Amino acid sequence: MPQSPAPQASRAPGAAPATSAGRSEWWRDAAIYQIYVRSFADSDGDGDGDLRGVRRRLPELAELGVDAVWLTPFYVSPLADGGYDVADYRDVDPRFGTLEDFDAMVETAHGLGLRVIIDVVPNHTSSAHRWFDAAVAAGPGSPERARYIFRPGKGADGELPPNNWRSIFGGPAWTRLKRPDGTPEEWYLHLFAPEQPDLDWTHPEVHAEFEDVLRFWLDRGVDGFRIDVAHGMVKDPALPDIDDGAKPDLLDGSTRLPYFDQDGVHEIYRKWRQIADSYPGERALVAEAWVEDSERVARYIRPDELHQAFNFEYLGAGWDPAEVARVVDATLAANGKVGAPTTWVLSNHDVTRHRTRFGGPEGGLKRARAAALLTLGLPGSAYLYQGEELGLPEVTDLPEEALQDPTWERSGRTERGRDGCRVPLPWEGGEAPYGFGPQGSRPWLPVPSEWAGLSRQAQREDPGSVLALYTEALRLRREVVAASPGEDGLEWETAPRGVLRFRRGERFACAVNMSAAPVELDGVGEVLLSGGGVEGRDGALVLPPDTGVWFVPGA
Repeated sequence: MPQSPAPQASRAPGAAPATSAGRSEWWRDAAIYQIYVRSFADSDGDGDGDLRGVRRRLPELAELGVDAVWLTPFYVSPLADGGYDVADYRDVDPRFGTLEDFDAMVETAHGLGLRVIIDVVPNHTSSAHRWFDAAVAAGPGSPERARYIFRPGKGADGELPPNNWRSIFGGPAWTRLKRPDGTPEEWYLHLFAPEQPDLDWTHPEVHAEFEDVLRFWLDRGVDGFRIDVAHGMVKDPALPDIDDGAKPDLLDGSTRLPYFDQDGVHEIYRKWRQIADSYPGERALVAEAWVEDSERVARYIRPDELHQAFNFEYLGAGWDPAEVARVVDATLAANGKVGAPTTWVLSNHDVTRHRTRFGGPEGGLKRARAAALLTLGLPGSAYLYQGEELGLPEVTDLPEEALQDPTWERSGRTERGRDGCRVPLPWEGGEAPYGFGPQGSRPWLPVPSEWAGLSRQAQREDPGSVLALYTEALRLRREVVAASPGEDGLEWETAPRGVLRFRRGERFACAVNMSAAPVELDGVGEVLLSGGGVEGRDGALVLPPDTGVWFVPGA
């Protein structure tokens, strides 16, 4: 059997992809590219990525072959938490552009065959939001405070917080207000930073506000929303203490907490689904719900609720075939019961990049390439985080003075936070900022000098690059995988120890060697794509360690 050829780019720069734009229920098998706006492309040299930068680079995402883009918040915000502290849900922060820039970006995306998903942040507002300003000024017991979760403190003088809840970013989840003369009064809840007060979703005005926000952006042509902290909007009204041993960590979705995954969230999403369905063009809603149990996650994507939910159980799986197979089986089974597609994601703006997370030889690069083929070969929708198609690693040595994630200060400078996965992208050239912004500009986070060799320009000229692998995988995913009979199903096949092997229909199969030794695979026909050199020997395919391969099943 001949060695697998190196992947090649599938079409000329700027050419529109053969996307899912014209298909029914496009989200069911879409490849969706996450844009962290501040770190994607800077058009004006101020160090922050912006919407004009996004618009200018969209043709390169169309060339990559994705079906849609998801943009992180670009709303008016003090950026206490990277824009997830929203001061105005209906306007663009001047750092990122204008509403006119947003409209032009959407028009360009649609012209390239790309759909546009944006974030909505309903669990909390910014402390700079007009509602919170009014609440602070109005005082205890006022209608203005009823939109948020204010409570008197415990203790003789109310000096203790209402309960023992802890912030996801470290420290207490309650902050006590003070009057202008310094007199302390009520406490307010913030599951995240103090600059992110939690809304009270028992208040009808909160429901009405966000329903109007959805319509505002749907009217501007967005194709869907990613719902931030979708499992956190409703709290147990008793506000009970959590167990002393409970770790209030967003990534610890297996811990039952009185402020996450409460039943009341589902009624909210039934109403939101009605709003989305009232618009033409199949608008989609996806939940960021850090709920590890597949059956619990599936409750968010029942037929009258959301269309998708991120699969964080898959993201959290280690480099272990048994663990990955268990998660895949559980997810497909749970989602199948409610008729919903499954999503697969390896990285995002909240977690260590998977190349670094997986570790192993070559700084995790081989495993990252193999994981990409595994993920893009599974049935359902795939979410790609900007830079993973370049094989970017986590930046673990950012200087302390550059760190901006609230976790850094809230943890007493013991946890570095998420800045390492948010470093601006390298696009081209041999000098900083590597095309992220105009030459001579200084990005908001420093870009490592070694990233010059990982730029999109450098990789486009290398047929064996990670970018070439992703481009070819996305082409085959559209043209071969999706066209294979039985593509919605997955059948595990017998494989050597340490290897995952499955087929989808008669024309597509995937195998990933997660072991430390080469393995032989039989029953392999034509090799479609591999993450590394594979060879034929005595009628069998030899798959190196930490390597994935796509092939047509043979006899």
